[in-house]
Amino acid sequence: MATYFVSRHPGAHDWAAEEGFEVEAVIVHLDPALIQPGDSVIGSLPVNLAAEVCARGARYLNLSLDLPPELRGRELSTEQMRACGARIEEYRVMRVVPGHEPASL
Repeated sequence: MATYFVSRHPGAHDWAAEEGFEVEAVIVHLDPALIQPGDSVIGSLPVNLAAEVCARGARYLNLSLDLPPELRGRELSTEQMRACGARIEEYRVMRVVPGHEPASL
């Protein structure tokens, strides 16, 4: 079982290291074909990739931040990430099969 940290942001890599996360690989782009049952993926993935991680039997741990509008689109330092409440939250994401969606939205 492997743990992958997925982020293209150096500040996020530094934050994870300072928080003591032990990972086998730090990667900037996730190839879902790498993921095996029992693996863990940490990052802020698009929902379709998070769903694929879960469908492959792996855990998805989202890197969550309470990011104010003025910091969006900027590279954050570890200190800024902490100030924004950086944390890891586990999610189980599942794609709804066409024809099985709710009757109305």
